[in-house]
Formats: sequence, C-alpha cells, structure tokens
Amino acid sequence: MTKEPGTNLESAMQMLIKTFHKYSGKEGDKYTLSRGELRELLTEELGNYLGSAQDKDAVEKVMNDLDSNNDGEVDFTEFIILMGALTVACNDFFQDKPGEEEKKEEKKE
Repeated sequence: MTKEPGTNLESAMQMLIKTFHKYSGKEGDKYTLSRGELRELLTEELGNYLGSAQDKDAVEKVMNDLDSNNDGEVDFTEFIILMGALTVACNDFFQDKPGEEEKKEEKKE
C-alpha cells in the first residue's frame, strides 16, 4: 500500500488490511489468522468493544462463527465479515443512545 489514502473511508480500509496482516502469519499461513492470532487481535485491537476476548470460550465461538469453510483459520474475507457485523452492532447501539444535543434538550424540558 504505497498510495496515501485521500478520504476517511480509504484510511479505514487501509487500516483494516494493515491490522489483519499485523497479526496473520505469526503462526502458519501468512494470509490467515489462527485461533491464537485471532485471540491476540481481538484482545489488542477490540478490547474496549469485546471485553471478553480473553475468555477462551468467547474466542472459540467467534472463531467457529467466522470460519465458514471449517479450515480452523480465519481468512481476510471472514475477518471482514466480523468487522462488518461489529460495525453494524455499534451503529445500532449508538442509534438507540441519545446524542449530546438531545441530552441537552431533555435537560431544558
């Protein structure tokens, strides 16, 4: 990735790619995440959102849910499915929360 991103969305896409490859290939195939690599990625990169990433059963469930081809590893496509699902969940969560302006209006009433 030599081209500098021009937009926030391009930056986000590059960050997803870089983050995946930061963890993939430490064990075995450099284009997939093993269970250990996935656990490390979830803990280091998503710890605030997935506080239970240290929990072996939670990581195992995520791995089993993502590993659509049952090869015991998570490839980039499967990783992006996780990121998309988490982004949708965050969006849904924050849509249900009143924003700062709405909170100020509620206090005035």
